[in-house]
Amino acid sequence: MTKIETADVFAAGRHGRRGNLYACRVRGLVRSAVVLWIGGEGDEPDQVLALPEAGRCQVPVFMTVRQARMYVSRRGRRLATPEADTLELTRVQHWLEDPVRRRVPSGAVLEAWNFFEDLARGLGEVHRLPQQSAVHDSAYEKLFGDECAAWTPAEQRAVLELITAGVELWNSCPVSVNPCSRVVFDSGRGVPRGM
Repeated sequence: MTKIETADVFAAGRHGRRGNLYACRVRGLVRSAVVLWIGGEGDEPDQVLALPEAGRCQVPVFMTVRQARMYVSRRGRRLATPEADTLELTRVQHWLEDPVRRRVPSGAVLEAWNFFEDLARGLGEVHRLPQQSAVHDSAYEKLFGDECAAWTPAEQRAVLELITAGVELWNSCPVSVNPCSRVVFDSGRGVPRGM
């Protein structure tokens, strides 16, 4: 892919949509990073920014919001807000370790659910999450209303399955770490050198 094509994808999102860009800090047990989120316009869904690279999509990730802001700025765009929201994925992962005994962190689970859907959409890998049904819709509504204690066993299973698949997607998706960096690793030996 040429630089012009990559710039076009960046400007419009993976599916040719242009929306506001937001930075989001994701704090997880295995992977933590700042990602860029493209807000959907009108009825279009949001998505996490993922760019094609070597035949597959990669999520650009950053250590700081400043790095993300510079990356966006160098491509002629601006973040819609100067600050970043934070997804506390660690709370969700702790809950997943023992969902029977631990209280559902409803706000964090709701944010994680939305993030995982947007991440899968951005990567073009919605098949990696369970196909959602009326059971998911009902569980989501109860989660949104902080009524997780009212989940049926089927709803709880559906949520656990979706959130577990989402955590796996986040921890395993291809990323490009601080892509605006001019440092490369020498022949895979792990020795940084300038380009």
